[in-house]
Amino acid sequence: MASLISHLTSATLPNRNRLPGDDLLVAIAAAPIAFPSSSSSRFTSNHPVNLIASAANRSRPRVCNPKSSGDDEASVQELRIPDHWLPPPKAREESEWLRVSLHKWLDDEYCPEETNVEISKVAASAYYGSLLEKQTDLGEILLNMARELESISYQDSFHGAFSSANAAIDLICRRIEQS
Repeated sequence: MASLISHLTSATLPNRNRLPGDDLLVAIAAAPIAFPSSSSSRFTSNHPVNLIASAANRSRPRVCNPKSSGDDEASVQELRIPDHWLPPPKAREESEWLRVSLHKWLDDEYCPEETNVEISKVAASAYYGSLLEKQTDLGEILLNMARELESISYQDSFHGAFSSANAAIDLICRRIEQS
């Protein structure tokens, strides 16, 4: 098994794409997992499932409002909300858009659940507050949103505060790119 894991690590993760902890990720992901079959289980197969993950297959972070200095390698990526979204009426419109879009995304990505309604409301409220405070840096908005989302119980949910905040920021980036 150790040689298989070593081979998988070398084969799936070229050195230039490696991140700290990737060896552990591949070791865990390469281990066979057998789902027990029982009358109370949703899984009915005893066949092992091999999960293979690699850093090379992870999607690259989405970039909003790229500023290019002519040199693609040295270009600075600026993640900011457009200034025309900051006045209260537009901020309200954008936060309502986020509430609806995030709720739909959570329902589609995971499964419809009551927590999704609460997550989308809290995320939209945090976003609205950030816009009213003239906060345009998406990193700061992300952290503020994640702090607010930590007030929700995720006990019966498929996600958490940071995954929800990341999804919201990704949706906002897509909206910025479309405008």
